[in-house]
Amino acid sequence: ISPQSTRGALGSVNQLSITLGIFLAYVLGMFVPWRLLAVLGTLPCTLLIPGLFFIPESPRWLAKMNLMDDFETSLQVLRGFETDITAEVNDIKRAVESANKKATVRFQELNQKKYRTPLLIGTGLLVLQNLCGINGILFYASRIFRAAGFTNSDLATCALGAIQVLATGVTTSLLDKAGRRMLLIISTAGTTLSLLAVSVAFFLKDNLPHDSHSDYILSMVSLVALVAYIITFSFGMGAIPWLIMSEILPVGIKSFAGSFATLANMLTSFGVTMTANLLLSWSAGGTFASYMDGR
Repeated sequence: ISPQSTRGALGSVNQLSITLGIFLAYVLGMFVPWRLLAVLGTLPCTLLIPGLFFIPESPRWLAKMNLMDDFETSLQVLRGFETDITAEVNDIKRAVESANKKATVRFQELNQKKYRTPLLIGTGLLVLQNLCGINGILFYASRIFRAAGFTNSDLATCALGAIQVLATGVTTSLLDKAGRRMLLIISTAGTTLSLLAVSVAFFLKDNLPHDSHSDYILSMVSLVALVAYIITFSFGMGAIPWLIMSEILPVGIKSFAGSFATLANMLTSFGVTMTANLLLSWSAGGTFASYMDGR
């Protein structure tokens, strides 16, 4: 439903919404027990249910079902009644007609080069998005800050969440100007260097007496590096893999391949989340070094 000229920015709003939710959970977690926080999480869902009855149907789906009157009405509602949608209507009709002419691709045919390359790129980016440890770091941020020597780890965690929201907001405004590839390169290089700095800081802290001047400096280094990690991750790896997947997959395999790539992303996220606590118990420095290898 996004206009083509702002598809990158609007697509990244998904990631911005996630970061806002994480930040809100951090803040509320400072004041309410986790059981009450879980109950509060049902409130947005409760608001969403009646709201879904008022959103327009996807114009492309309506066109695909050959419901042309409903298709144009839905598109007009989305674009505004003062907007001329003639050109976009024709573009969508041509795209739908082209898609309908293509036979459904069978699973065995995905090994063809024209399908294999975009599928590998889309799935690979979504898997690597999680292998850098973003969920492990965000979910255990308070524990990581305590290990780094911060007494008020919850406040530091809230500050980290706020920085992530701001960085993602800036990225939203850049996506349709700077290009996907360049932002991904900057993001990946930045997260790798940041994870390296955090890993080295924790390894050195393990061999220094607590409350020493060097220990304090290393705590500051780990804080700055974690902030740099969150900022650079938000500049590219947070939102862009989802956009690239939707843009490079051929029409004939978009539904199946998109579902497969999303499943791979969620399974990787689950694995990182479930192992983060064990890794941190083993070695904080080793944990960040392993996440750096995922870059």
